[in-house]
Amino acid sequence: MSTLTISEPQANGPEHFDSQAFATHSLSSAQNLAAILDHSLLKPDATRSQVLQLCHEAAHHRFASATVNPAWVPLAAAALQGTGIPVGVVIGFPLGASLPGTKLAEAAEVVKLGARDIDFVPLIGMLKSGQSADYEAVRQDIRAVVERAHANGATVKVILETCLLTFEEKLRAAEIALSAGADFLQTSTGFSTGGATADDIALLRGTAGNRAGVKAAGGIRSLDDATAMLRAGASRIGASASVKIISELTTA
Repeated sequence: MSTLTISEPQANGPEHFDSQAFATHSLSSAQNLAAILDHSLLKPDATRSQVLQLCHEAAHHRFASATVNPAWVPLAAAALQGTGIPVGVVIGFPLGASLPGTKLAEAAEVVKLGARDIDFVPLIGMLKSGQSADYEAVRQDIRAVVERAHANGATVKVILETCLLTFEEKLRAAEIALSAGADFLQTSTGFSTGGATADDIALLRGTAGNRAGVKAAGGIRSLDDATAMLRAGASRIGASASVKIISELTTA
C-alpha cells in the first residue's frame, strides 16, 4: 500500500505538487477518497435532522469534515464529539460582502464553538475593483480571519468564487490569499453563476504549487467529477454528494 499522506501535498521540490500521484492515491480506496471530501450541507432550508444525518455520514465514512452554516456549529460539534471528524463552517457566505469585523467576529465565535475548518469568502468586489487600496483591504480581510483561526488550531480555505473573476483576477486573488496565510485556495461557494472547473483547479494549483492546498467545490456530483478535479490538482473536494461519490467508487 502506498504511504503517500493524504493531508499534506507531496513535493519533489519546494513548489511542486504531484497531482497525478495524489489523485491515484486518493482514488485507490473508499477510505482514501473519503479522507479528502468535505461533506457539506449549506442549503438555507437545512433542518436539524438533516444536519445530524450529515454528521452521522461524516463519522461513518470518515470524511475530511462535516461542513455546515454557522448556526449549526454547536449541534454539529456535539454530534461529532469524540469521532475525530472536524466541523467545517462557512464564513461571509456566500457573497463575501459583510463587514470585515463582522466576519472576524463570526470566525472567532465558531472556533470557540468547535469549528476547525473555516471556508471563508473574502471581499470579491474589491478583488475586481483594480485598486491597490482595495487589494490590501482584501488581504487584511483574509489575514484577520486566518490569524484568529490559526490561533485556535483551525484551517482556513479562502473561496475565490472563480466564476466571477477574469484570468488575471484569479491569479491576483490567489496570490493575495496565499500572502495572507490561506491554508487552501477554494474555487467556489456553489451559490453563484458557476462551480469548480478543472481549468480553474489547474490554475490555482499552478499558482499555489506546494504552498497551500486547493479545494474544488461547487457542482461536484459524481466520481467522474471528483476524479477530474483531483487529476487537475485538487487536494480537497467539497460536495453534498459525498456519499454517492464514495458509493460509485466502491461499486465501480
